[in-house]
Amino acid sequence: MKTKVEPRTLPGFMELNPNDQVKFNQMKETIQRSYERFGFLPLDTPVIESSEVLLAKAGGETEKQIYRFKKGDSDLSLRFDLTVPLAKFVAANYNNLAFPFKRYQIGKVYRGEKAQKGRYREFYQCDIDIIGDGTLSIINDAQIPSIIYNTFKDLGFDNFTICINNRKILNGLFKSLNLSDLSTDILRIIDKIEKIGLDAVRGELDTLGLTPDAIETIISFVSIDGTLDEKLSELNDFNITDELFVEGVKELSEVIKYIRFLGVPEGFFTIDLKIARGLDYYTGTVYETFLDDYRKLGSVCSGGRFDSLAEYYTDKKLPGVGISIGLTRLFYQLSQMNAVKTSRNSVSDILIVPMNDEDIEECLKIASKLREEKINTDLFLENAKLKKKMKYADKWNIPYVVIVGEEERKTNLYSLKTMETGNQIKVSLDEILGIVK
Repeated sequence: MKTKVEPRTLPGFMELNPNDQVKFNQMKETIQRSYERFGFLPLDTPVIESSEVLLAKAGGETEKQIYRFKKGDSDLSLRFDLTVPLAKFVAANYNNLAFPFKRYQIGKVYRGEKAQKGRYREFYQCDIDIIGDGTLSIINDAQIPSIIYNTFKDLGFDNFTICINNRKILNGLFKSLNLSDLSTDILRIIDKIEKIGLDAVRGELDTLGLTPDAIETIISFVSIDGTLDEKLSELNDFNITDELFVEGVKELSEVIKYIRFLGVPEGFFTIDLKIARGLDYYTGTVYETFLDDYRKLGSVCSGGRFDSLAEYYTDKKLPGVGISIGLTRLFYQLSQMNAVKTSRNSVSDILIVPMNDEDIEECLKIASKLREEKINTDLFLENAKLKKKMKYADKWNIPYVVIVGEEERKTNLYSLKTMETGNQIKVSLDEILGIVK
């Protein structure tokens, strides 16, 4: 007797049942349609890359999390994000691309970090990036919130906030206070304001050795409040002459101006001076998006402006701006809250079931006609009781069932059952088309 192997999925890898996969696919397809509506082109890079290429920029914790292996003489790695493969692609295909190059990619990435609830080792990212050749207009930074707004509206969310900042403002502030070397630690503390309060933040900044004046300047800066225009006005009046700070405020003002031109309602975006994003990567505008009804999820879409995409592969300056949605984590968290918003719960619109073997031929003909009309149609052709056939439809969330028996074949009037209500009526094939379409 053969030894049985326990069927199990590795920790940190999401494996959905078909009903949930239908919902997941709808979210993914909605995001893809939104990206394409803004003119982004599809790109699909290999999951496996040469380690030399993939790890050109990696280091620290990132490199520790890479899935790396040997196959013959080849040193290979699984991609850990979609940005590095994009950089490789643009550098390798520079002469064949038109700039600015706008691409989207939706695909799985792999990180060997500790598996925990809601965090995965294999997960989908949904990225967009706009890459310039030498320069890239600041107007592109304003397009990103417009895309975020439309995407999350399409996903069915009505309450969310796109938080915007500019790294030059932060860097200029710290430079003016002679605190550039402590910027990472300061931002880590500032990020905890909502959790621990201002007094606790003051205390932690004090442990870094900051002077009382520097602490109060930082607290006053991150506490700037009011409307968008009031925040911009306060930034302009903050009495900091550092060139980088001034440039950052100017860019932020322009981004806000163009977001308004793009029609994003002001209740959906704001200036948040605490946002920094990847400290060593982003150089200008940064974004984080929060679902207002589910703030504990954290940011569900983030990104920003970077100076040079492909510096490890080419000497050409390729500035860009982009965002990423971590779809797997977002879907998991929303599922836990029963907050996934989808328009349909099944692949099939209708199930056709014969009462007896002699009814199968008629069922096949009906199914063909419905499919010709672009209606997703399933057939139950196994010998089973009607109760089991109904249970099949209920299990896979199929909204309608057509029952075909001797009487239906004679009259060309078929029994159509609506599974949600249990109502059953006799209708013609044309009437079925009208109801189900």
